[in-house]
Amino acid sequence: MIIKRITNTHRDFLTLTRELDVELKGIYGSLQAVYDKHNVLDPIDTAIVGYENAEPMACGCFKKIDTERVEIKRLYVKPNFRRKGFSSEVLHTLEAWAAELGYAAALLETGKKQPEAIGLYRKFGYQTIANYGPYLGMENSLCMQKHLP
Repeated sequence: MIIKRITNTHRDFLTLTRELDVELKGIYGSLQAVYDKHNVLDPIDTAIVGYENAEPMACGCFKKIDTERVEIKRLYVKPNFRRKGFSSEVLHTLEAWAAELGYAAALLETGKKQPEAIGLYRKFGYQTIANYGPYLGMENSLCMQKHLP
């Protein structure tokens, strides 16, 4: 996989995140509408897309929360590319970029019906924390944090 740093307005990033939205709606049904408003990001410069043979097949981004922390968002790998380590590579790339920019911790939110995502984050050392920000009071949300090297 070749990973390119792009903005979250890049067409390949937008195409992949639309696919992610369809998948999440399939998992959560009408409940996903509550979360959709949290997945609309202001334009940010810290997004990536992974390519396999020039095909966009994975993405992710992070946004600044404060001077110390970022939030990992929109991590996605197309279904036919899963179980090959690409999600680990995307997550590692995002964490390394955030650390390069001087951030000390990464936070994220995932849904409780996404065991593969939860497993990935735990494998990378993320610990469950109390729900934060827009996820306060959302029973389906699982929030996690990791201190970056």
